[in-house]
Amino acid sequence: MSNLPYAIVALLCQVLAPVPIGTKRGLFSLLWALLSGRFLASRGAVFPALSALGLVPEEVRRAEAALAYGSYRTSDLVSAWHKAVREAGHWRPHRYDGLHPVACDLVGFYRPHLVGCTTKHYTSQAGKALPALVYGLCVEVGSVGTMRLGVPRLLLRQEADETEARLQSRLVQEAASGLAEDESLIIDAGFSLSDLRSQENLPYVIRMPQNTTARRNTLPDYRGKGRPPEYGEIVRPLPRKHGMRVIQATKPDATARWTEKGRTIKAHLYENVVAADEKPGGKPYRLIVIYDPRYHKPLVLATNLNKTAYTIWCLYRDRWPVEQLPLAAKQMLGAERSFVFGKEARYRMPELALLTGNILSYIAATVPAVATGFWDRCCRPTCGRLRRYLERLIFSELPLPEEQLRKKASITDHLPKGVAGHRRRKADGCASSMPVAA
Repeated sequence: MSNLPYAIVALLCQVLAPVPIGTKRGLFSLLWALLSGRFLASRGAVFPALSALGLVPEEVRRAEAALAYGSYRTSDLVSAWHKAVREAGHWRPHRYDGLHPVACDLVGFYRPHLVGCTTKHYTSQAGKALPALVYGLCVEVGSVGTMRLGVPRLLLRQEADETEARLQSRLVQEAASGLAEDESLIIDAGFSLSDLRSQENLPYVIRMPQNTTARRNTLPDYRGKGRPPEYGEIVRPLPRKHGMRVIQATKPDATARWTEKGRTIKAHLYENVVAADEKPGGKPYRLIVIYDPRYHKPLVLATNLNKTAYTIWCLYRDRWPVEQLPLAAKQMLGAERSFVFGKEARYRMPELALLTGNILSYIAATVPAVATGFWDRCCRPTCGRLRRYLERLIFSELPLPEEQLRKKASITDHLPKGVAGHRRRKADGCASSMPVAA
C-alpha cells in the first residue's frame, strides 16, 4: 500500500479531533464513503453507501447514528479543517495590492419531496425557487500548487423561519466580524449592498445588476428656479432603453485600461456615489464598469476600496473558488441527491459533503496526480481522479489508528435490549401503566 492512504487517514483524524470517541469511528466511515464516491453508486442513500465499504450491519447502523444523533457541531469540524490546512503549509493565500480576498455565497441542496421543508432556493433549470436546504459559505481564497482553492471559514445553515435575505445579512455580519485588516469581502450579485455599507470599516467588492443606478454624493448647483435640489445627480453606469427612447450612460469620472493574455480590458470609474434613494452625506462608494471582449455584457462592481480598477477586477475574479465546494460535493461525491429525513441529519449530510469535497480537492492538489488508467497519459491533480483511486481501496485494509478510531467502551449490560429497549410506558395519571410497544 502506498503512503497516500496513510496521509488521508491522518488528515481525517485531524478534522475529527473535536468529535467524541463514541462518534468518531462512525463519522470516519461516513466521510470515507463520501471521499470514495460510494454515494454516487447509491444515488444518495446512506445505508447502501456505507454497506458498499464492506461494513457489517452493526457498523453501518453506528455510522448512521453518528450522522443523525452524534454529539458534535459541523462548525467545529470546519475550524479543525481550517487549522489543519494552515499548519500544513501547502496552501498560500492570494494577495492583490496587499489585500487578501474572502468570498461569500449561498448554496442550496434541493429537496423537493422533503416533508416539512419550508426554505427555498432559486434554480435556473426550473426557472423558479424550489424547496431546498440553504447554506451560507465563507471561504478564504488561495492556491495549492497551481490549483486555486478556497478553504471554508464559515458554514451557516438557514433556519426554518429565516428568509434568504436574512441569511445573507447574517452571513455578512459574521464574515465581517472575522475579517483581518488586510482582508476584503468578495460577494456576487444577489446580496444587498446596504448590508455591506451598514458594517463599520468593512472593505468589500460586490457585483451589481446591469440596471443599477446611484447618485452623486454632492448637490448640483441651484438653477435659480423652483425648489432647491435635495438629491445628487443620477449616475447610470450603462445605457438603457425605455420604450423607444434610449437613455445614455453617465460620462465616467475616469477610465482605465490594461492587457490580459493578449486582450485589452477597459474600465469606467464613477467616484463618490451613494445609493439612488439617499441624500448627499451618506457612506460613499465607487462603481466600476469593466468591459472584457470575451463577454457580451460588462461587469458592474461596487466597492469602497481606494484601489485601481485592475486590483478590483483581480479581487472579484477570485470569488469563483467558492463555487468549487458545492461542485465537488454534488457532482464529484454524489451529494446532490440524498435520502436523509431526520431533523438533524438532513442538515448535517450536506454540511459534511461540502467539507469532504473541499478535503478531496485539497488532497488532490497536494499529492502527485493519480492516473485513472493506462489511457490517462497526461493526468492532472483533480478530485475526480483521486476519488476513482479511493474507490479501488478496501476499507478494511486501511491503516486506522486504533487509539483514535475505536469503539467507545461503555457499559450497557444494565440497559434493556431488543424489543424491550423500544417499549414505552404511559405517562403518570393514565388509567393503565402496562408497557405499550412503540
